[in-house]
Amino acid sequence: MHYEGTLVRLRPPERAEIPLYHRWMINPELRFYITVRYNSLALEEKWFEQMLEDTRRTPPADLLFVIEERASATPIGMTGLHRIKWVDRSAEFGIVIGETSYWSRGYGTDAARTILEIGFMWYGLHRIYLRVVEDNLRAIRSYERVGFKAEGIEREAALINGEYKNLLTMSILEQEFKARLQDKEEKNGL
Repeated sequence: MHYEGTLVRLRPPERAEIPLYHRWMINPELRFYITVRYNSLALEEKWFEQMLEDTRRTPPADLLFVIEERASATPIGMTGLHRIKWVDRSAEFGIVIGETSYWSRGYGTDAARTILEIGFMWYGLHRIYLRVVEDNLRAIRSYERVGFKAEGIEREAALINGEYKNLLTMSILEQEFKARLQDKEEKNGL
């Protein structure tokens, strides 16, 4: 199953790509902004197996996708909806653009918009939320561009590189996302 954005295509992950995911997760430039404490190839394999198991459940507990650049089909990151609570119709959004040459070029924003469409339009979710390191301003701007709103701060909730960091919680509701889609369609004359 593939989902198309403007710049990206989302598709299921492949076992053969585990070394690529591991390379992304150990990149010191990226690790400053993520809360994964330790990573090895063995842990990445274990994580992959758990994600496969979670996506096979009915209904799934997680939805995980590789982000590909549409033009070249190059894998550039991962995104997903995690800890899905079907009774509450809510999920936690996560994203990693692992290929740093794709940072600040709109790929993360397009992937976020695409995963929100999957969550709200295909899976009928009501609320999608995220937690982001408070000083990851590039990510926060991207989340705001697709409609996420700040809800609160988890004070010193993550220890990253030996320093406690605040986590900002942000969310978007189904009706907010659909209103943004409608506004976009009206501006484009559709």
